Amino acid sequence: MSQVKYRWATLGVGVIGHELAEAMQALGGSLYAVGNRTHAKAEAFAQQYGIGRVYAQPEDMFTDPDIDIVYISTPHNTHLPFLRQALAAGKHVLCEKAITLNSAELEEAVALAKKHNVVLGEAQTVYHMPIHQQLAARQAAGEFGPLRVMTLNFGSYKPYNMENRFFNRHLAGGAMLDIGVYALSTMRWYMSAAPTRMATQVRYAPTGVDEQASMLLQNDAGEMATIMLSLHAKQPKRVTLSFDKAYVEIYNYPRGDKAVITWTADGHTEELTAGDTARALQYEILDMERAVAGEPERMHLDYTRDVMQLMTQARAQWGMCYPEEE
Repeated sequence: MSQVKYRWATLGVGVIGHELAEAMQALGGSLYAVGNRTHAKAEAFAQQYGIGRVYAQPEDMFTDPDIDIVYISTPHNTHLPFLRQALAAGKHVLCEKAITLNSAELEEAVALAKKHNVVLGEAQTVYHMPIHQQLAARQAAGEFGPLRVMTLNFGSYKPYNMENRFFNRHLAGGAMLDIGVYALSTMRWYMSAAPTRMATQVRYAPTGVDEQASMLLQNDAGEMATIMLSLHAKQPKRVTLSFDKAYVEIYNYPRGDKAVITWTADGHTEELTAGDTARALQYEILDMERAVAGEPERMHLDYTRDVMQLMTQARAQWGMCYPEEE
């Protein structure tokens, strides 16, 4: 029996599009429709996954009365134009991270979603993984004591190809929007409030986008975080949460399913497992459907807005902007 209750359309047939289609099938359902700028790719995608509807123009999905939820997985700098159309047409939208280029764009989208009474969510796996939910519940119960310091790393080794999306300024490339969003979202998940102070450093790729960045952040509760990002130096995807009574290490934190807790008093360790990395998009789908059914808080749009504000402020400190922002 299908666990999918709504009709979904995907805009974009890249890696995430394929993962979405596979997640739908794992839940016993299927994508209802697909759209892509290159029509032939949409046709091939539909044939591969048994999708019954392919649009001549991808924007046609926004006016299709049979579609409930649109998943947008096109490049970052195309999100806002598609969000404007989809939200104004009354579609619920789950949009790939980073959801927009900056805070002003996001606030426009949020206002549109409110005006048309639809759910807007960022496809941020961190907010939906059971390991993060269980750890947050234990944190809230006071098991670990107050949070003091967080360290977060995310480094990928992308070969120097200045035409691809990672380094291409005209595709909103750069470490902050591509991988920094994961680190900042994880930080926000565990912090009691958004940071109010931030210092940053940046190293640019030859194209002028951020190839490498570091951030030092603190909120009014005194909780601190350090973040190190790189698109051309491999790092473990690791977060360490340091509390009074323990520290917690989570590997592969964007889609993590295991954490190790080391207790301060005697140094003994506890391994916590929850969820399944391979099911990351399934958790997103199910939470988005619960949001549409009346629990919008499941998408944590407030955290998305906090994170986007921090990314916008960081780039403002650097003086770095994209063509759409000039």
